[in-house]
Amino acid sequence: MSIWNNIFCVITAPKYGWEVINESNIPTGKVLRNAYLPLLCVLALSCFVPMIYDHTLSFSRSLMTGIVLFSTYFISYYIIIYLLGGFYPELVKTEGASARLNDYILYNLIFLVLLMILRNLLPSDFTPVLFLMVYLPWMAYRGTDHLFVKKEKVAKFVVISSVLLLGLPILLKAVLSLLIV
Repeated sequence: MSIWNNIFCVITAPKYGWEVINESNIPTGKVLRNAYLPLLCVLALSCFVPMIYDHTLSFSRSLMTGIVLFSTYFISYYIIIYLLGGFYPELVKTEGASARLNDYILYNLIFLVLLMILRNLLPSDFTPVLFLMVYLPWMAYRGTDHLFVKKEKVAKFVVISSVLLLGLPILLKAVLSLLIV
């Protein structure tokens, strides 16, 4: 199975998608290099698209926005790994468990990056695309089997991971946007 097939499966049918990811055994580093980082580059480039329909945007403003978005999701990945590993040390005790946690975070962030790319391509400040973010907790919930989270901890884990996956990029973007002149 390919990485892009895994991404498609986990977005369209999360339970089946996590099973496919488990069976494919694609290393996290490969997903990071061949899917996540290229998508972050596309996200940064998509910040130039609004210049087509909003003539008040300058090249430098779009460039800075692209850098902020790239940095936001790049840094978020590593901070979320650290925080979830701290909240749930049993998820990082072995190399296999740590790889599954990294995959879990990576595929969920890929979904958010795809939403942000789509949002940048649409000519509106308020887009219904952002409402698709509420789908992320469902994807996260279905991924708990992939991580082997104990049944009594599933609800708490889904809440914490969803808050981190949705909230941290928003917080980082707000902080980094303060640096734009």
